[in-house]
This record gives sequence, structure tokens and C-alpha cells, in this order.
Amino acid sequence: MKLVDPQQTLPASGARTRIRAARWEDTLFEWVTRGFAFLVLAVLAAILISLVWTGMPSIRAFGWSFLWSDDWDPVRDQYGALIPIYGTLVSSLVALAIALPISFGIAIFLTEMAPVWLKRPMGTAIELLAAIPSIIYGMWGLFSFAPAFSHTVQPFLIQTLGAIPLVGKLFQGPPLGIGLLTAGVILAIMVIPFISSVMRDVFELVPVVLKESAYGLGATTWEVVWKVVLPYTRAGVVGGVMLGLGRALGETMAVTFVIGNTQHLSPSLLAPGNSIASSLANEFAEAVGDLYTSALIELGLLLFVITTIVLAIAKLMLLRMGRSEGKRS
Repeated sequence: MKLVDPQQTLPASGARTRIRAARWEDTLFEWVTRGFAFLVLAVLAAILISLVWTGMPSIRAFGWSFLWSDDWDPVRDQYGALIPIYGTLVSSLVALAIALPISFGIAIFLTEMAPVWLKRPMGTAIELLAAIPSIIYGMWGLFSFAPAFSHTVQPFLIQTLGAIPLVGKLFQGPPLGIGLLTAGVILAIMVIPFISSVMRDVFELVPVVLKESAYGLGATTWEVVWKVVLPYTRAGVVGGVMLGLGRALGETMAVTFVIGNTQHLSPSLLAPGNSIASSLANEFAEAVGDLYTSALIELGLLLFVITTIVLAIAKLMLLRMGRSEGKRS
């Protein structure tokens, strides 16, 4: 029996018109999507060019010394970014060190051990933490958390860890409540919902047959998580961690409330400090003079560069993981 192509039943001119229209639609769709992609790159380039252009007076005046100078004196028009850079990196790393194990435990509990009736309400409650405005975290941290922290945890850290050689320098000084450690703790509370939500979602993508097979061979829950779940979801986990780190690096209001906002460099985590975001929030409205404003804009440029470097490192880590997985397979 000979099959008849439906296209052959149509007039030749109609078929050609239909094919031509489909090609135009595909071409239009391709160019529209390509335009959206290049629009994102254009916006990033415009932001970078704007920051460099408006920060050029500071770049010309201080050069590379702006990165390692701890001098910040608007009266003498002398500016350096060492203290804000140090505060940004230290508070973000402290937040990541606290949030990563907690987020991992939350995700494992919700996907592997929590009863069915508890998974949804607990997951929703954790996600609601991400919806709280950062200024609320800052107010709570300043008026509730910092006083309690200064009377309980900080004296304990000073008496115990403060006496250890080398490490003790990180926990010396008066228990003021506010400081780099307090900012790190508040940031950790803020990024936990982001990291744990991403981890939970990627853990749920692991095929059930893989986990059931491991359990059938006698593996414990920890062995299943460590040898089955994590290798399968490694890229997603790294992405969630970097999302949380990016969130911590750019946080402004919550950090401004609890970091202390002092241009003072100290190795102690209990001492007040400053961050790039809090410096911009506190001083931009009061900046007088082109050089002062330009120095603050250069701080914003440095934050842009730091965030870009973090994302680039994350991408390189993912590519390296992919290559190593390919070699093992």
C-alpha cells in the first residue's frame, strides 16, 4: 500500500508559503533570543564602564595602593579600600562557614529522614526566611541578637578560644556585641534559606533507584548521602553554595546595622569593622567632593570585581568536576 504525504495534497504554492513562513519564524525567534542574551552582556558592560569612568579620579589619584591602604580620611582626601575589602571577605567567609553545614543538614533531613507530613511545612518555613527584608534582620541583630551575643557567646569565646596561641587572636578584645563575627552570624542566617533550598531541590533529583540500591546493599544513610547523593548532585551543591556566598558579599542593610561601621583594621573577629556595601550605604549620601564620591564608586567597582571573581571560580570548579567525572567514567 502506497502512503501519501499530506504535503502533496496541498497546492505547491501553499506548501512553499508555509515552509517560507516557518523559516521566517525560526529566524525571528533565533534573533530575538540572541538579542536577549546580548542585552544581558550589554547591561553588564554598561555597568562596568560606568563604574570605571566615574571612579577614574580615584583610580588616577591612588592607583594600586588603593587596594592595600587602610587610610580613609575624607578631611585630607586620603582613601584606601583595605578595611572594607577585609570586612566584606571575612564576614562573608564566616557566614559561609556557619551556613554550609547547617544548610547541608537541613537539606539531608528534609530529603532523607523527615516524615512526609513534616517535609512540606518545614520546607515552607525555611523558604519564608528568605522573604524577610534584610533591614528586619539588621534591626533584630542590633537590638536583640547583639546584646545577647555580647553577654553569653562572646565572653565564652574570649575565655576559651582567646587563650589559644595564634587562633586566639581571632577572639580577643572586649565583648561589644557588634563586629565582624556578629555580621557573619546574621549573614549566615540570611543565606541558609538559599543554600538549603537549592541543596534540597538537587537532592530530590537523585533517582530513587540509586538510593534504594545502596540501601539494599547494606549502606547506611550517611554512606548513601556521601557516596551516592553528593557525587550525583555535586554541581548543584556548588552552585547553591556560590549563590549563598554571592548573597553574603553584596548584603548591605543587615551588615550596616551590626558590623560596627568603623575604619579600623583588627585581626579579632569580635572587633567592629566595615564592609564595602556598608561603606557605600553610610557615606554615599554625605560624600562631598569629586574625589570622595569617586573613591566610593571605586569601592563599588571592587565589589563588582570580587563578585565576578567568585562566580568565575565557581564556574572553573564545575568545569574541573565535569572533567574529573569524565576521566573516572
